Amino acid sequence: MGDFLPSTDAQQKEMLSAVGAADFDGLYADVPASLRKSAAKAADELPGGVSEFEALEHLKTLAKKNTVFGTVFRGAGAYRHYIPPVVSRVAAKESFVTAYTPYQPEISQGVLQTIFEYQTMIAELTGMDAANASVYDGASAAAEAAAMCRARGRGKTLLSAGLHPQTIETVRTYCFGADEQAETLPLKNGALDPDALRAALDETTACVIVQSPNFFGVIEDVSAIAEIVHAAGAKLVVSMNPIAAALLKTPGECGADVAVGDGQPLGLPLGFGGPYLGFMACKQELVRKLPGRIVGRTADAQGRRCFVLTLQAREQHIRREKASSNICSNQALCALTTAAYLSAMGPGGLCEVARQCYDKAHALFGALTAIPGFEPVYPEAPFFHEFVTKTPVPAETLLSALARQDILGGLPVDGGILWCATERNTKAQIELAARVAKEAANA
Repeated sequence: MGDFLPSTDAQQKEMLSAVGAADFDGLYADVPASLRKSAAKAADELPGGVSEFEALEHLKTLAKKNTVFGTVFRGAGAYRHYIPPVVSRVAAKESFVTAYTPYQPEISQGVLQTIFEYQTMIAELTGMDAANASVYDGASAAAEAAAMCRARGRGKTLLSAGLHPQTIETVRTYCFGADEQAETLPLKNGALDPDALRAALDETTACVIVQSPNFFGVIEDVSAIAEIVHAAGAKLVVSMNPIAAALLKTPGECGADVAVGDGQPLGLPLGFGGPYLGFMACKQELVRKLPGRIVGRTADAQGRRCFVLTLQAREQHIRREKASSNICSNQALCALTTAAYLSAMGPGGLCEVARQCYDKAHALFGALTAIPGFEPVYPEAPFFHEFVTKTPVPAETLLSALARQDILGGLPVDGGILWCATERNTKAQIELAARVAKEAANA
């Protein structure tokens, strides 16, 4: 930090005087004294330095404490899919790994082209007119979409209780910071209650955010929701699973105004929680409100194809008071990885992944619900590759039994367990999981 301090005593005193501090300790006056003492004590107790070899050996020891399951039947927002080796090979090229925000786009043509290709694919996948880049994850994408939809007199955001819990919390945090209201609507039979939606909509509603398939795996009737929302003059934001979009109607086809989601299923490994990226796409009328950046294709003075930053809503690129977003980081490497995955899979490959996810999840559903006590929580609700069942034994008891067979079971939720299957699950794995569940129920 010393490099950033004024170089002379006079300059330092001038700086301190400007911020109203008598000395440098005064800069931390708002931090409780107990915390300052704790931090100082912790710094004093730090162990001495070690060699690189010793540090690596210590990290290896810590890594051995991680459990990496051979079989996974859990999703809840992060999914284990097969990633072709070419994806990581392309993303590992030094010219891409080292590229950051294209502040000088005229000399960042390679980075701009990869962002353009990514945005084009996301627009096609969502059925929207345009897509952006640089959103952190699916939750922040939903929160940014809520901000996009606000207009004079319309600031309230309605959230389906079927959204991922982290998405709900993130949107609420953004709304709190903007001094806008966020209200959560209940579910009925696992999907958004249309009567509750109609009752909550009013002239102050900016948008409704719904997830389909939702957190509990249920496929929502997005078209019907869109009609209700638009009749009230509000916008509809749909959070989606990009793999499911290969089989289901796109948000654009269902009448959504904005489509968001997490790009993790599209070639990004689980990675113990990240890094991932959020994708956003919208109809033409909202393009100028998209956060981050939009890359466009044009021609230079010699008629050659080139790429430019067409729209930039970031305060780092335009005057702060005109910015509609404060997203500052760049997820270009994750976006490139997603583009490489979609290119490697192609439309046919993506459809095949989606079909296998659907088929294997329904096979797992059939195997589990055939066991007494594992009844479906939403028996009539359609689902893609996640579903919730009751459990006749405590969830932790069941999950421990599965873990002993190198299986990560579903996620415990209110009412039961949220299960998931992808194309990576085999018939033998499904049969073993069902056998362990049956033995645990009969124990």
